[in-house]
Amino acid sequence: MFRLFKHYVPHAVVWLALIEFAVVLLSAEAAWHLYAHQADFDAGGLGERWLPLLTFALSNSLAMMAVGMYGTEALRWLGFATARLIAAISLGVIFLSLLRFLLPGATLWRANSLYAIVFVIAGIFLVRFAVTQLGGTEAFRRRILVLGAGPRAARLAALAARPGSGLSIVGHIAMAGNERAVAGALPRGAVANLAEHAVTLGAGEVVLAMEERRGALPLAALLRVKTTGVHVNDIASFIERETGRIDLATTNPSGLIFSDGFSAGQRISKVGKRLFDIMASLVVLIVGLPLILVAAIAVKLDSKGPVFYRQQRVGLFGEPYDIVKIRSMRTDAEAAGKAVWASENDPRITRVGRIIRQLRIDELPQLWCVLKGEMSFVGPRPERPAFVEELTRELPFYAERHMVKPGLTGWAQINYPYGASIEDARAKLEYDLYYAKNYSPFLDLLILLQTVRVVLWPEGAR
Repeated sequence: MFRLFKHYVPHAVVWLALIEFAVVLLSAEAAWHLYAHQADFDAGGLGERWLPLLTFALSNSLAMMAVGMYGTEALRWLGFATARLIAAISLGVIFLSLLRFLLPGATLWRANSLYAIVFVIAGIFLVRFAVTQLGGTEAFRRRILVLGAGPRAARLAALAARPGSGLSIVGHIAMAGNERAVAGALPRGAVANLAEHAVTLGAGEVVLAMEERRGALPLAALLRVKTTGVHVNDIASFIERETGRIDLATTNPSGLIFSDGFSAGQRISKVGKRLFDIMASLVVLIVGLPLILVAAIAVKLDSKGPVFYRQQRVGLFGEPYDIVKIRSMRTDAEAAGKAVWASENDPRITRVGRIIRQLRIDELPQLWCVLKGEMSFVGPRPERPAFVEELTRELPFYAERHMVKPGLTGWAQINYPYGASIEDARAKLEYDLYYAKNYSPFLDLLILLQTVRVVLWPEGAR
């Protein structure tokens, strides 16, 4: 895997994104020459058109990232990828139209753009057709040797068995006699030379997944494995890298203390993030004001009660603050006076409320909190004090999610649907901890792009 600004991205995804960027760029160049031939003028040198070619390629490539073209489903199913490609091209056209209005010389002419779009759709379709035809072959899967055959090793086997995992477990070695959760695991005594065994199996990585490591860690053998060029990793780091979340079942305080990460407080990153929050919240507030007014009128006509409501949430360092949202529930939603999680098909949500929740319009007034500095655009979802108190008791490391500002969108929000239970909160906490540990401007950009996908396909909204 490539590590980009502390965030891991599979090699195959990076190469695919680069190939498709080249396809988009070449499509724009081909469209330029086709139009020049039809209109009977000299196409000129590349230096005369590099800017419109680049804006076309960047806009459409970022749009493909935004709609989920590099997610598991799009990499496995050609029909899914084609549908998302059409959505990406549509977003690209909208952005380029706006850019053409502001900077006419920075975009392709309309005829050029039309030809380029046709070439892009054809080119990306051919690339994805090749990917889906070759995607099931072992040549594109990373080969893993697992030390351990207990419940932890079984979890890795389940992870590898998921569609689109990109992993192939080539063997398990039971490091203790009581490890029997994985059938077919070799006993440690049957492997005379661990390094030779890993090389023979063609393993690129050895993962330590023993239930008890004290006295069972073969340090000399692992050193030989490492010197053969095979990577050695522990299960907690491996799951973090593969899933994009901190696995609470295999993580301990010392692992978090001595690991690389939790640098969100660095001065340059902090200042840059704050400047972005101020500028972006001002722009979105101005642009979104008509939506807020329309939603406010619809809420007023649909049900009795105030348009906006205030609610206390827990923010940075556990300090409480008030958020403002457009009301999407009945005014008697919590008549008993006790905080209640929203559930799927929650009967308390009004007709208009369901629509504005799916489109995230009810969240727009929170931009005022972003502008004031109580929230950020990207961060963990702010929770109510009653829920925080309960979850801090039930879940380890829950308080650590408050070491970064809460956000309108976040790593957990784009990777996991809205939760309404302790188990849901546990899963989202694992994503929140990953964000706090691996924060970078690159990860924020990735989250903002993926938020477009969540808004367009709001299957997780409640």
